[in-house]
Amino acid sequence: MSIGSNSPENERPFGKVSDVSDVTGTPGDTDAPEASRPSIGTALRQARIAAGLTVDDVSGATRVRIAIVHAIEADDFTPCGGDVYARGHLRTLAKAVGTDPAPLIEQFDATHGGRPAPTPAAPLFEAERIRPERRGPNWTAAMVAAIVAVIGFVGFSAVKGGGDDGASDVADGTAPSSSAPASPTPKSEKPVEKTPEPSDSAIAAAPQDKVTVQVTASDGRSWISAKDHNGRLLFDGLLKQGESKTFRDSEKVNLVLGDAGAIQLHVNGKKIEDDFQPGAVERLTYTKGDPQAG
Repeated sequence: MSIGSNSPENERPFGKVSDVSDVTGTPGDTDAPEASRPSIGTALRQARIAAGLTVDDVSGATRVRIAIVHAIEADDFTPCGGDVYARGHLRTLAKAVGTDPAPLIEQFDATHGGRPAPTPAAPLFEAERIRPERRGPNWTAAMVAAIVAVIGFVGFSAVKGGGDDGASDVADGTAPSSSAPASPTPKSEKPVEKTPEPSDSAIAAAPQDKVTVQVTASDGRSWISAKDHNGRLLFDGLLKQGESKTFRDSEKVNLVLGDAGAIQLHVNGKKIEDDFQPGAVERLTYTKGDPQAG
């Protein structure tokens, strides 16, 4: 007879079974003698046949594999994978065939050592405290601590060095400042800046193969214009008092002074002594060699 093709009529036991309770006893009747009580697998099989179901029907309704259903009906709970799964399969199959699963579970516990006692929570937590998890060293924290130590050492060295300098000043005879505040020094008026005369070194530094013209607004402001020997504009604008401009060319520098009386000229490092009149417009050309106005 192939699995899944059996019919409930072929699996009925000899004799008439009018009710499931006639075979398995009254549900919940745990006082029945062990000799008169059928096995778990037999009780499930008889209940399935009484319900008119095949193994295929039960497997399709419960999604329990056909091989496991046959094994349980043969009282072989090994394919279930453990007592917990066996109890779950018994509960599922009993509900599928219309019988009470409680007597079957009790009978299974009686024949398989009963349910395992739950582990108390307190010993578990105590074990966790006794055996803490080992962790590796925290290299990030160690690196941060090392950097902080280096910075602290550098700062301490700098402060200590500054304190030693102050101590040496006192030892050399520098009088320490008194607690009385010093009287404020009156502010003097800002002196008018004077354009310094070019030194001998500046004159010597002037290139001999070029013409160098320095224009300084010493006595006021003046508009000036400067071009090189090709007529290229070097400067065109207002020169304020105290300001100075220097122009250099390989051949000559052409100047236009809007107020020649306010301008002091140095050509090739030498001062020009021309007596320019205030407000006069002068057009000048300077070349290499001795200064001369063109």
